[in-house]
Formats: sequence, structure tokens, C-alpha cells
Amino acid sequence: MDRRDFLKTGSVAAAAGALMPAEVAVASAVAAPAPHAFPKGFVWGTATAAYQVEGAWNEDGRLPSVWDTFSKIPGKVRNGDTGDVADDFYHRYKGDVALMKQLGVKGFRFSIAWPRVFPTGGGAPNPKGLDFYKRLLDELHAAAIEPYCTLFHWDLPQALEDKQGGWRSRDTALAFADYAAYCATNLSDRITNWMTINEFRSYIEGGYGNEPHHAPGIHNSRAVVAQTRHYALLAHGLAVQAIRAHAKGKARVGIAEDVHGAMPAIESAEHIRAAEIALRDFNEMYEVPMFEGKYPERYLNGLGADAPKFTAEELRIISAPLDFVGVNIYTTQEVMAADNPDGYVRIPRPATYPRLMADWLFYNPQAIYWTPKLMQKVWGIREMYITENGCSAADTMNAAGQVLDTDRINYLRNYLTQLQRGVSEGVPVKGYFLWSMLDNFEWAKGYAERFGITYVDFKTQKRTPKLSYEFYKTVIQRNGLA
Repeated sequence: MDRRDFLKTGSVAAAAGALMPAEVAVASAVAAPAPHAFPKGFVWGTATAAYQVEGAWNEDGRLPSVWDTFSKIPGKVRNGDTGDVADDFYHRYKGDVALMKQLGVKGFRFSIAWPRVFPTGGGAPNPKGLDFYKRLLDELHAAAIEPYCTLFHWDLPQALEDKQGGWRSRDTALAFADYAAYCATNLSDRITNWMTINEFRSYIEGGYGNEPHHAPGIHNSRAVVAQTRHYALLAHGLAVQAIRAHAKGKARVGIAEDVHGAMPAIESAEHIRAAEIALRDFNEMYEVPMFEGKYPERYLNGLGADAPKFTAEELRIISAPLDFVGVNIYTTQEVMAADNPDGYVRIPRPATYPRLMADWLFYNPQAIYWTPKLMQKVWGIREMYITENGCSAADTMNAAGQVLDTDRINYLRNYLTQLQRGVSEGVPVKGYFLWSMLDNFEWAKGYAERFGITYVDFKTQKRTPKLSYEFYKTVIQRNGLA
């Protein structure tokens, strides 16, 4: 019996049978204390990113980003999809915030579109672009939802790519710092929690690497990629400085990073130690310089003549202290101790290893337990948030107007159980942001994969909460799992 068949036999299926399009009759069950409870004040949230939801790609002064350009190149995005309209969040944000309020979240992670605020990446700002975010932030505060802002979620202004090679140029890092300073100056009365950059690997390796599949989609040599990584890290550090220097009032600064996780195949001392070593090695390109202020000799020696050029001052900027670390967690890599120079070996995933709809999303709930736990041990991080976690699924709407995504509920229940395990042991995760609030533009996969807990009909823009929306609502009301 597979997990879908199993779920059909249980209480989730029974609840699904009673589901109405607008609401589910589960509220009466949520008052009981949760045996798997989270601490009081734990931040339950959800997340989106500007290019994936906003649409309005050429309205109110916004100019193209690299994703506007890349998505229009034939063959780059499945089915020729683009983010031109996406979820039309730019015009429909009030209704979406109302859905968040109904869900019960107290935090919303969103990103600002750099080309909406600075259409060419620098120079004169665009007041209409900034005004949109002021309206959004006011709506969030009116709903008692705390904004968590990411300044860069991959939508680099195309003008910076054209003029100076995008992230391959140190000048882009300087432009990013100016953009961060402007946002902090003008929005810090509405935003306390800032994240500089989302997932270095995704837009550096994916956009400029050996086999680029994300915007701008330009192949580069190993030496150029190594230097590009360094400039991206420098941009982060300069933005941390800029936010702290220009924010009015309290500002908490962090990052949202896709840490390459490791976990012991067997929970014994030798394999746990192997996972600690592996975690640091897997993240030697970005996390080690950011958290330790140096590039590991292993990394530099491996690159040889292709190693990045940098100064001690740049490393000091890159490793500026953070108030919190956001971690995007979907899966992890099992390792075991080995008698070799590394002290561990990766365990190849067998053909039968479970995965979700996304070909990269291997199903391993322990990822959300081990990654934060080992980060605390290896780097001494004192405050973390899960800034992304979720899954895509083959969501379809039935004749009654329901989306009964029990596979996503299965995923969330098991991942959150493992997260609660870590938190109960003292791992300092203070909040969880489910990816994603809405089905949206999923980068090179276009609209073929749905990650949302709210179903979006992209032709009509109608929103329909899925069964997973009601599951998450119950978790929030209980502040835990049954």
C-alpha cells in the first residue's frame, strides 16, 4: 500500500469528504493541546517571491529583470511560461493577505523586486515601485502579520547584466548595497526583519555555472564562477552594513540560504561526527566564509589557479555578524563515517529512494531536524528560521471544487514532526515559513509544478485553499501537531 492509498483509509480522507470549497469543519478539534507542541511565540508563516507571484512585469516604471528576458527565450522554461502575470499579486495582494489572515499566520516572507525599485539597477529610484511595497506592508500590519523581507530573490535588473555582466562584476555588489540602503531608509518604519539574499547557489551556479538552467543562463569558466561567488558574498556583506547604517529604529538582519544538508545514516557518535564534517565541506563555498570569515584551504586548493581573488577586508565584510539565519530546507544527504582523508562518504541514493513531484526533491523529513541541529553545532548559530519548506504535487481540482492534496499533508506532517523534535531538544529554530502561500511561477518549470497551499487558476486568478491549507491552519491554531 503506498502512502496515498494509506491516507485514503484514514481520518484525513474522512475530513476531505466533508470539505467545502470555502472552509473545512475541523475548527472544533483544534482547541485541544498538541502533544507535539512548539514554544510559545513560535512564528508560523508562509512565503512567496516577487517574480514568482507579482506579475505586472512592465507596469508603473518597472523594467525587465534577467528572468523576464530568460523566460522569453524559446526552450528555457517549460511550455514557454513567463512571470508576466504569474499570480497577479501586484493587483490582488489585498485578497491574498486576507487569505493569510484567515490561515492564522503571524509572519509573511516576501521579496522586493529590485527592478521595480531601481529599474536599471541604480541611478534614480522609481517612487511608484516603492509605493507598492508600502501598500503591501501596510496591509500586512493591518492584518497583524509581521513582514520578513528578502531584498534579492533572483530577479536581477537586466540592465546590470547588460552593462557589467551582472553578478560577475564587483560593481553589481556595490549597486546592491546602494539598493539595500535605499530600501532600509524608506521601508524600515514598516520592516524589522531583513534578509539580504536568497540562495546563492541557485542563481550563481544555476545562472552562471557549467550547465546554467536559470537566468541569465550564461556558461562561464570555473575561475569566473569562483569570482562570481565571491562578489555575491560581498554583496551580502555590504548590504548587511547598509541596512544597519540606514535603518530607522530596530533592524534585524539575516539571510535565506539553501544550506546543503548532511545527516548521519545511523545515529551513532562516529556517523554524527562524519555528518558535522560533511556539512562544513558541503558548504565551503558560501557558508564557511560567511560564518567563519575565511575560505577553507580545501576549497582554495581544489580550485588552484581558479581560486577567487579577495582581500582580508572583503572577508571581514562578508562575515559581518547576523541577527538570525534563514534556512531553506527540502532534503539532505546521508553520509557515513569512513577511513579516508575526508572522514566520511556520501551514500548514493538508490533508485527506490522516495521523492516528490519535483525531480530534485528527495523526501527525507529528517532533513529539517539534522540541518539546523548540525548548523548549531558547527557554527554556533543562535537563532534560525526555516525560511522555506514545502513540496510540489500533482494538484487537481475535483468536481466539487476541492483540492485534496493529502500527499502534501503527509509531507508537512512528517517534516514538522521532525522540526518539533529538534526544537524540543533546544535547536534554536524560532519560526517556520511554508513554501508557498500560492501556486506560482516555478522558475524553469513554469506553471507545471504547484507548491502552494492555495490553488490558483492561472486563467481566472481564482484562489481556492487546498486541504493542506486547512491542515496548516490547524497546526497554527494548536501551535503543534496532534
